[in-house]
Amino acid sequence: MSLLGLDIGISGCKAVAFSLDGATLAQAYREYRLYQPQPGWMELDPAEVWQAVSEVIGKVAAASSGDPVTALSVATHGESVVPVDTAGRPLCGFISAIDTRAAEQARWWEEHFGRERVFSITGMPLHPMYTVNKLMWLRAHDPQIFTAARRFLCMQDFVFHQLGLPPAMDYSLAARTMAFDVTRLAWSDEILDLAQIDAERLSRLLPSGTAIGQVPARMAAVLNLPAGVIAVTGGHDQPAGALGCGALAAGISMDSTGTVECVGVASPDLVLDARLLESNLPVAPHTAPGMTMVLGYTSTGGALLRWYRDTFGQAELQQASASGQSVYDVILEQAIAGPSPVLILPHFVGSGTPWMDAASHGAILGLNLSTTRGEIIKAMLDGVSYEIKLSLDAMEAAGIAIHELRAFGGGARSPLWLQTKADIYGRPVLAMDVAEAPCLGVAILAGAATGAFDDVAQGHARMVRVGRRYEPDAAMHVRYMEKYRLYAQVYPALSTLNHQL
Repeated sequence: MSLLGLDIGISGCKAVAFSLDGATLAQAYREYRLYQPQPGWMELDPAEVWQAVSEVIGKVAAASSGDPVTALSVATHGESVVPVDTAGRPLCGFISAIDTRAAEQARWWEEHFGRERVFSITGMPLHPMYTVNKLMWLRAHDPQIFTAARRFLCMQDFVFHQLGLPPAMDYSLAARTMAFDVTRLAWSDEILDLAQIDAERLSRLLPSGTAIGQVPARMAAVLNLPAGVIAVTGGHDQPAGALGCGALAAGISMDSTGTVECVGVASPDLVLDARLLESNLPVAPHTAPGMTMVLGYTSTGGALLRWYRDTFGQAELQQASASGQSVYDVILEQAIAGPSPVLILPHFVGSGTPWMDAASHGAILGLNLSTTRGEIIKAMLDGVSYEIKLSLDAMEAAGIAIHELRAFGGGARSPLWLQTKADIYGRPVLAMDVAEAPCLGVAILAGAATGAFDDVAQGHARMVRVGRRYEPDAAMHVRYMEKYRLYAQVYPALSTLNHQL
């Protein structure tokens, strides 16, 4: 038997089948396109997303038929939402997580309700990306679609709906809507009333790791799944990855490098500390039972390398095609060692924590006629890591100690990037044996929900393994900190100008 974990990101989706001891039996990945119909708008085509999801499930299920899948679960990125009609058909594209059109709605909350009150209920600092703001924007600017919608589906409940099951959403993903009460673990009547959204148009809420039903036989056949596969609620991709990398104890942070770069620390207590709000650090339920997480992130992690690939990487794409290498390996082979003399502010779709400024733009500083491609490539890695260090420093200032980081995602396959992180953070960075930690995390939930494990703790003990450890180089850390002190001044220095661009 095997357990199938899905991870549905902003730019692509993957599926992995795992044995009960955590070995990878089969995996598949498909990209899909992000559409930008207007500046600040970023949309996903629901049909393209589902086509990619069905392809990766079908490929992995067929490849693991010798160890047939018995249960599946889903990790997804947060905030994205699509309205569907009474027949379950999408009425428009997904308004994606990195779409910033709802800035006016975010300002409304600040002016009429207050960021402190929003945080005290939802654990979320104000930002246009949250689902409730997107729905308020839809009501104001496309009332015909808003009125015609029977339901508003985020990515996890969309997948369950497409599988032929009742839409359901776990608590960790619900928190990313900014309409979820993190204390009561329920939709917030107060937030929804003010937003003029009926809770009946949102999905049923369940804890992570809850079995919701069997995949219908007809759909199972289409997806190469055996009869009787149980679907289980998963989680927001970051806390799902935290479970999959073992970030379950104080002092251990996950470090996820997908499209978004994110760090996060688990806690057994829900603490809505004012110091966290000061640095815009969100607090949300973990996928592990009874735990919460504090997250810090930048919206462009791996997305920055993808932008470079698509914009400047024609030669690297040709070399990768000829050699059979990953194009990202070809790109990173050119990076210089040590700190780049160039600084990159990675705010290519606005900023994440600690600034939470949707109107910020990216910047490249320190260019001259001798600047090399390798310096710019390394500056991308440095800039993302400097930006994350701002959040790590803010967590420490709020009393959250971090002793080590556990890395997963595409960026965790790069020894250069992991060593860069260790040297900048001044802490050990551990690569996980399985890079696809969100898939592993939700597979653990699927196993615990269906009796493969006694509980989530047993599944974690059996399936999660740590790989190579990267220790910080003390001398290199000093060099990086000289650059970091300059980097920390970049956003404050540019923000006024940035907002006029």
